[in-house]
Amino acid sequence: MSELDELTRVLPMVGAEPTILADETIAHVVGHGHRILSRRSVPGLDLDVHETPEALVGRMTVRAGVTIAQPIHLCFGLAHPTGSQHIRMDVFVEERATARVLSHCLFPFAQAAEHRMQATIDIGPGASLTYTEGHYHGQHGGMQVLPHATIRIGKGARYFSDFSLLSGSVGSLDIDYLVEVEEDAIAELTAKIFAHKTDRITLKEAVMLRGERSRGLIKTRVVLEDEAFAEITGITEAHAKGSRGHVDCMEIVQGQAHASAIPIVRVFHPEAKVTHEAAIGSVDKKELETLMARGLTPEQAVEMIVSGILR
Repeated sequence: MSELDELTRVLPMVGAEPTILADETIAHVVGHGHRILSRRSVPGLDLDVHETPEALVGRMTVRAGVTIAQPIHLCFGLAHPTGSQHIRMDVFVEERATARVLSHCLFPFAQAAEHRMQATIDIGPGASLTYTEGHYHGQHGGMQVLPHATIRIGKGARYFSDFSLLSGSVGSLDIDYLVEVEEDAIAELTAKIFAHKTDRITLKEAVMLRGERSRGLIKTRVVLEDEAFAEITGITEAHAKGSRGHVDCMEIVQGQAHASAIPIVRVFHPEAKVTHEAAIGSVDKKELETLMARGLTPEQAVEMIVSGILR
């Protein structure tokens, strides 16, 4: 089976169908290591990705006033047990443009591999970008995954991100996102992670509310089992009149897992406001007993509760 076949075969694990690559109305890039296996653009989208020995380097621009009807699919991964993949991507959503990106990171056989993503995202005035990133890993837990991004959201623009890692054992995950939010703009960052075995999760998301009436939300849901560890840091700073932010972190710990939550909120204007809430604990005993009273086994009850948290 070819590398392209191996990667597309596991697309359903992150909620995508392999048929997207044959659809001429859907833009996509498929990268294996530092090689491009498939790509397609659509009208209104400038998609330039090229190979180098050290990385896949790309620039994606959604032209001013354009709405890309179908999600843009970015499929990156490795179909071998070992290897490395470095990606450098610059994304520009010009004024009043709208786009959705579905980023699929696929490592079904990884045992000792590395995936690095360094991205800059610039969203112009009145534009909107929804960026959904889903990861699929095998059971070996031998990955180092390091997605880092800097995002600037222009006046009146919208940015919604959703990161999920719900299948397999990742090994080590280190996320670092910095978001700058201008006047009347909105940023909403959601992360859902299920960590197993000896997985190590470090998640740092920072939202800087620079403009008046800017809005920011950081919402994190993490479930840990076995001997997994997570350190979750959510930072929100409000610098302007009328800016509002909230940090919401929940971690569920099972087995010998360990977790920490560090919400950091700072306010630099008397008419700004930032709130936070953080909760770490085990599966709710009352919920567990209620489900078991309805005929579920303890394992089934825990699975249902965890699924609800990560939905």
